[in-house]
Amino acid sequence: MIEDWAALAKKLSADIRELRVGSPEVLKAFSTMAIAAGAQGALDPKTKELIALAVSVAVRCDDCIAFHAKAASQRGATREEVMETLAMSIYMGAGPSVMYASHALAAFSQFDAEKQA
Repeated sequence: MIEDWAALAKKLSADIRELRVGSPEVLKAFSTMAIAAGAQGALDPKTKELIALAVSVAVRCDDCIAFHAKAASQRGATREEVMETLAMSIYMGAGPSVMYASHALAAFSQFDAEKQA
């Protein structure tokens, strides 16, 4: 189980930088897609990060949880919004999503506490 979500996010960022060197065209395209998908539109960026967090739980991706919990905190998501988001993930993903929802809540709580400090 992951205890330090900020350390995981930092490590992953370093690993992704290496991917950018080895596969610059692919990572540039992925980054462009991420920026476009998260941009203000009919849904605001905070809502889009909550959706990304829900999908992270549903597909059981700890690395994704780290990035999207951090981004949700940075975009002003509240604990209550995260809890409702995780409830929908649990509903859609059943038992395994309960376990990953606990990971997402721990990650969000750590990032939110850092932001408050």
